[in-house]
Amino acid sequence: MDSDIQKNVYNDYIKEIEERKTQGLHPKPIDGAELLDAIIAQIKDSNSTNREDSLKFFIYNTLPGTTPAAGVKAKFLKEIIIGESVVSEITPVFAFELLSHMKGGPSIEVLLDLALGNEEVIAKQAAEVLKTQVFLYDADMARLKEAFEKGNAVAKAILESYAKAEFFTKLPEVAEEIKVVTFVAGEGDISTDLLSPGNQAHSRSDRELHGKCMITPEAQAEIKALQAQHPDKSVMLIAEKGTMGVGSSRMSGVNNVALWTGKQASPYVPFVNFAPIVGGTNGISPIFLTTVDVTGGIGIDLKNWVKKTDANGELVRDENGEPILEQVYSVATGTVLTINTKTKKLYNGDKELIDISKAFTPQKMEFIKAGGSYAIVFGKKLQTFAAKTLGIEAPVVFAPSKEISIEGQGLTAVEKIFNRNAVGTTPGKVLHAGSDVRVEVNIVGSQDTTGLMTAQELESMAATTISPIVDGAYQSGCHTASVWDKKAQTNIPKLMKFMNDFGLITARDPKGVYHSMTDVIHKVLNDITVDEWAIIIGGDSHTRMSKGVAFGADSGTVALALATGEASMPIPESVKVTFKGEMKSYMDFRDVVHATQAQMLHQFGGENVFQGRVIEVHIGTLTADQAFTFTDWTAEMKAKASICISEDATLIESLEIAKGRIQIMIDKGMDNAKGVLKGLIEKADKRIAEIQSGSKPALTPDANAKYYAEVVVDLDQIAEPMIADPDVNNIDVSKRYTHDTIRPLSYYGGDKKVDLGFIGSCMVHKGDMKILAQMLKNIEKQQGKVEFKAPLVVAPPTYNIVDELKAEGDWEVLQKYSGFEFDDNAPKAIARTEYENMLYLERPGCNLCMGNQEKAAKGDTVMATSTRLFQGRVVEDSAEKKGESLLSSTPVVVLSTILGRTPNIEEYTAAVDGINLTKFAPPHKQLVR
Repeated sequence: MDSDIQKNVYNDYIKEIEERKTQGLHPKPIDGAELLDAIIAQIKDSNSTNREDSLKFFIYNTLPGTTPAAGVKAKFLKEIIIGESVVSEITPVFAFELLSHMKGGPSIEVLLDLALGNEEVIAKQAAEVLKTQVFLYDADMARLKEAFEKGNAVAKAILESYAKAEFFTKLPEVAEEIKVVTFVAGEGDISTDLLSPGNQAHSRSDRELHGKCMITPEAQAEIKALQAQHPDKSVMLIAEKGTMGVGSSRMSGVNNVALWTGKQASPYVPFVNFAPIVGGTNGISPIFLTTVDVTGGIGIDLKNWVKKTDANGELVRDENGEPILEQVYSVATGTVLTINTKTKKLYNGDKELIDISKAFTPQKMEFIKAGGSYAIVFGKKLQTFAAKTLGIEAPVVFAPSKEISIEGQGLTAVEKIFNRNAVGTTPGKVLHAGSDVRVEVNIVGSQDTTGLMTAQELESMAATTISPIVDGAYQSGCHTASVWDKKAQTNIPKLMKFMNDFGLITARDPKGVYHSMTDVIHKVLNDITVDEWAIIIGGDSHTRMSKGVAFGADSGTVALALATGEASMPIPESVKVTFKGEMKSYMDFRDVVHATQAQMLHQFGGENVFQGRVIEVHIGTLTADQAFTFTDWTAEMKAKASICISEDATLIESLEIAKGRIQIMIDKGMDNAKGVLKGLIEKADKRIAEIQSGSKPALTPDANAKYYAEVVVDLDQIAEPMIADPDVNNIDVSKRYTHDTIRPLSYYGGDKKVDLGFIGSCMVHKGDMKILAQMLKNIEKQQGKVEFKAPLVVAPPTYNIVDELKAEGDWEVLQKYSGFEFDDNAPKAIARTEYENMLYLERPGCNLCMGNQEKAAKGDTVMATSTRLFQGRVVEDSAEKKGESLLSSTPVVVLSTILGRTPNIEEYTAAVDGINLTKFAPPHKQLVR
């Protein structure tokens, strides 16, 4: 690079540093090759006035893994080690230490060059560093194997160390006692939106900047004060009377907690922390707990409040029928507690408070010791490879996977899927819930506001291409669809190029060949899942397909699935959901979904039996498109996942719909050189043939499968539309924003003011758009005109739906009544936060549901088909009034905007008369084998 260009690149970085100082930020970590080249040139120039700063940037501020900067850094460190460059501040020994903190990719390549080279002393030094590394890929292992087979003694020594897993066994043991000081982040469920707000999604890859959005500046100051008072203790973040980490599957939330309360992972890598400690009265959300494991943290189910019972053991309830809670022990902010990892108990001084052994299973102890679950996943793979190459049996180092097999007990649907996809389990052994399993992943989804972090994770674990095991993977563009602002213009093309190069099908073409596709990610994943035996991992909590079993995951777990084609988890318990009775003609399937939650809570005395488990819903006759409304909502039920049991004919219909949608993607030019989309259609055809021939019918559980609980939903009880209410003014703070307050329409008396309506997000399907069109025609017929007394924002989930509505004449109806229609040739550059009383036809995507671009006006009462009612998500509070997002069916939303208030039941039934709502009837027979 020309010296003047280098100087300009460096000066631009210095200018950025000065700008960041005004925000109270440190220099941004370096990931670009050009900047690091300029820095190295200044290090080499002993007369450079920038030499001292350049050394600091090189040593302490360069991102590791496979970033372009990491490649440049590794190459320069190699020059120092072999004597081509001499830097007094970086000795060869220090250069090796720096390489050891770079985690993989270029650093491993350099270490292998040195270890397998001709300089004996250097080779041995390189070998000692390599023995501590775990992020090796096939090409790295192939080099070691080839050298070993040629008689290289150093290669043999490295392989012998790997076979013994010394990269793990030589790590310090987990401390027996961990002192913590508590910080109550809030009462009730703590959403990941509080830890990493959706409207700050653009900054997630800039960890220090993003860290400033956690909870509030006041909370951050309080955490710092606790750390100053208790320098020998870790701050434990707590959800008092609630669950920690509900909502989105957000690595950035855990990263923020780790940034404020954890430990620095490496002195040479800024703002990457690990070992956060979190707790909740009702435990940790399953998705969030997985992310805590990724960072080697600890998640504790505190159970510090319990339901009060009387002398007969009956629950004592308040005037609203809610169970009264009694405090067992206090975790008020500033309480000093002791976690004992040997006894697996929580103490206050000498007083034992609770058994916390679930937080310290043998596997979790390994994650904590290794500083995160990735190191264990890669370490096990490395040990297996080394032992096989040496021709020996690998010694037992890691805790054996728990394998639970119960004689005479059948399998639930999820148990069947896990058994089919399991890797490395005892041959022939049938596994039941609770077993630890490594499984192959079929479909992976990355979404656009977490995708930059997934890309960072892939770089940090030195992955360069998608695993060949994965059938298909998709990078979405839906969360940034509403507004093509400067942040999106900077981040999204960069993300799409990275993912396209990595091997994913991408929503936006980095080369601009095909039209941007901002379809909601869950809808796309639902379409590209063409086998109900599939396992899906996606970077969003609503990755809950109605074919296969899908798990919403943090960006790191998504990266791991992309890189290895595998995921590890215990087989979850299941709760069986069946239906009886008959839907009333004026009800919508969304009402059945809400009623399921309400009836379950009533049936089990307020206990949420869905939490942390798989909901096996015997949907029978509802196609995957429509059934997705149920599976999507299971995230709000706090379930780990959901699984649909369909009749053969219904599944075939769903697969045919999926084939048509995949073909549209192919026709757009979205397939890649490997023909991934074409391959998915072939897999769908094969699956359809299996069902039709009877050789492999649709997935069903065994008749003698065992469930944690069984819920029977009585459709006859659903007499009016059901609304999920955030209950923003509940005196008990812990009862606000929980999704568990499900109310009938009549509760509002037909007079609750509605300021804005929203139809969109993943909870709606094509049928909802047709219901909207039919209702508008109905209202015009009844009233002579359509007049909106509140704005109605409509964001169809996919372009396919828009195209189909155009072909069927419904889009023309929507256009007739709209005051705004999206234009892909001129997307909005500024987010809308104020609305007129009219219909807005917005671009397909997440829109208001995401909360990172479009917003309702502060303090609004919003009636929405969304899934999100968290504080500040769809609508923020104003100084005068709390914003509230009530969740309901499409017809309720439409009518609420026409009236400017909640309708009464008579108005509602009149408005939907003759309209084809989303209907559902229970299966005609039991769906078991």
